[in-house]
Amino acid sequence: MAEDSLGDPVATSVGGLQGLAPTSGRCNFPEYDFPELSTRVFHVGAFGELWRGRLRGAEDLSLRESPSPGVADSDRENAAVAHDLGCSLQAAAELRTVCGIDKLRCLEEGEDPEIIPENTDLVTLGVRKRFLEHREETITIDRACRQETLAYEMESHAMGKKPENPADMIEEGELILSVNILYPVIFHKHKEHKPYQTMLVLGSQKLTELRDSICCVSDLQIGGEFSNAPDQAPEHISKDLYKSAFFYFEGTFYNDKRYPECRDLSRTIIEWSESHDRGYGKFQTARMEDFTFNDLNIKLGFPYLYCHQGDCEHVVIITDIRLIHHDDCLDRTLYPLLTKKHWLWTRKCFVCKIYTARWVTNNDSFAPEDPCFFCDVCFRMLHYDSEGNKLGEFLAYPYVDPGTFN
Repeated sequence: MAEDSLGDPVATSVGGLQGLAPTSGRCNFPEYDFPELSTRVFHVGAFGELWRGRLRGAEDLSLRESPSPGVADSDRENAAVAHDLGCSLQAAAELRTVCGIDKLRCLEEGEDPEIIPENTDLVTLGVRKRFLEHREETITIDRACRQETLAYEMESHAMGKKPENPADMIEEGELILSVNILYPVIFHKHKEHKPYQTMLVLGSQKLTELRDSICCVSDLQIGGEFSNAPDQAPEHISKDLYKSAFFYFEGTFYNDKRYPECRDLSRTIIEWSESHDRGYGKFQTARMEDFTFNDLNIKLGFPYLYCHQGDCEHVVIITDIRLIHHDDCLDRTLYPLLTKKHWLWTRKCFVCKIYTARWVTNNDSFAPEDPCFFCDVCFRMLHYDSEGNKLGEFLAYPYVDPGTFN
């Protein structure tokens, strides 16, 4: 988390909120510092202004559907194709005619898209044909992959959706950032570079809106041991009791201070870095609720940090930034918009092997494993009599399965 050598961010006022404006040493566009890894630091809001200023006219920012092209529009498009390809206007017109969208052909009735004709010379169709033949020889159960189905549904369910209330319509020229949330560091099974959530956020949204939309199993935990009174497990979850959290972006900790009980989780890190000259420079702190993504200085592709529940740490990587398009979801109320979510196998009950585990026991005289996982029905049948009295010795804790978010 070393400071970037290009300079420190400077506090300014952006839209009534304190923002971080770029200094003279920082660029306003994502220039790659390391090819295919991360860019240099740039200011999100300044980049949006620069991008909008470079566009040719208002129609480039318009979120309305493109009208049917007229003769003049067709001539302009022919000229643009000829300029891009370095060909004549006649060749450009022919290319647009032969390769136009209206030339795409749908399957006729009765045609099977899985059947590839024998006389094709296309390499891609040949590869597809060999894949289908191999699949037919080796597959035992022909069923759709649930993960692929889930990914398709999440990517397409809000595509082009417009709000019912016109006031919720996203403004033209709004920035969209793609944010990847990786598995927490303490999740040993997925401690590699594996995002389990990918969301689209608007540049004008506050950091707290992203913080509230992140789903983590740590927020659903219930503390305490309940073997003597399983029916008295509290209804409050960790997220209701421990509301502190922070984001770390480019030398600044953005702490969630919306509630009186919120603590500054970054204070320990800052005191540790300042106790000796560790080479990290001077960190800054800010209130998460006072900043939007347009106020940030970031690097695309660079790992940042989201910390909550004291020590549950997620790497956060912003992989893309672009202007909104009329094919995007245009309903502001649906953002941050979840577009991808990793699917997890759920942990089944050790007894019935059917239902998802709801309890975990330690030092259990009735269990062959330690710890051992049970669904609610099997847990009560095995550990309590008909009157609800505890049988044997064991410790019982409520268990929240990571597959809950499936």
